[in-house]
Amino acid sequence: MVEYKLDFEKPVVDLEQRIKGLKESSSDSLDLADEITRLEAKLESLRSEVYSKISYWDLIKLARHPKRPHSLDYIEKIVDQFHEISGDRAFGNDQSIITGFGELGDQKVAIIAIEKGRKTQEKIQRNFGMPNPEGYRKALRVGKLASRFQVPLITIIDTPGAYPGIEAEQRGQAQAIAQNLEEFFGFNCPIISVIIGEGGSGGALGIGIGDRVFMQEFSVYSVISPESCASILWSDATKGEQAAQSLKLGANKALELGVIDGIIKEPLGGAHRNFEKAAENLKSKIQQSLKTLSKLKIEKLKEQRFQKFRKMGNQTIEEVKSS
Repeated sequence: MVEYKLDFEKPVVDLEQRIKGLKESSSDSLDLADEITRLEAKLESLRSEVYSKISYWDLIKLARHPKRPHSLDYIEKIVDQFHEISGDRAFGNDQSIITGFGELGDQKVAIIAIEKGRKTQEKIQRNFGMPNPEGYRKALRVGKLASRFQVPLITIIDTPGAYPGIEAEQRGQAQAIAQNLEEFFGFNCPIISVIIGEGGSGGALGIGIGDRVFMQEFSVYSVISPESCASILWSDATKGEQAAQSLKLGANKALELGVIDGIIKEPLGGAHRNFEKAAENLKSKIQQSLKTLSKLKIEKLKEQRFQKFRKMGNQTIEEVKSS
């Protein structure tokens, strides 16, 4: 049974615990099968209702769920023969970004992924998924290798944003991200980007230039976190819930605005509910997209990539308001 700490899920958790108790109490002398079946049907209906009506603030909580699968979980599950490449050949190895090569089915692929870490020590090691400049330069190094040999590039994004520390700025954080934005457009290989949790600001966009950009159903993608937005607008980070409602960070809104190309369905309740199914859906979407993109000539691929991002932001204010 998955443990939850999210308030809006309490009705679901309570019913799950009740079913669990009945199953433990069931015996030859006390047959509770009918009651358990009835409650399980009720649970399925309740889950559908709860998760179809969650607010943008609850969506943020779900995207940050402590048990939500991370980038490394997906790499281990769907990529075979993965060989990690470390270091930017300039400063060091930023462990918040994982890069390397492996196989997705029968297709060789390059992987660039932002990893938050799971336990406390690992979170510190991974800098809580906030890359430094050397992380983006490492990503660029591997991206150039993929481009040179025309190996499809998969980027997996889960970050609250690039690290804003003084040392990062001294080592050229903004320049590193800007260079990635420029270089990724010219890569001679298909690029697929997937936001699996948080897609925060330039920290996400630094590896988020793709021919196809997808979001998992309960992920978020935004120029700023709700808390930071609230701090700027109202000088009060506790108003994050109000900011989240205004920002509309969900996948459906990103799809409407043309920021992404599709939504990857998650198991009911989130990817942490059924990691096997979540990984299967992710792998299937990537493979389908690679099959389509592989049919395009490189120059056509790059032109479409450029035009895709060039069109973003061309909506009028009236169109945005109506959406």
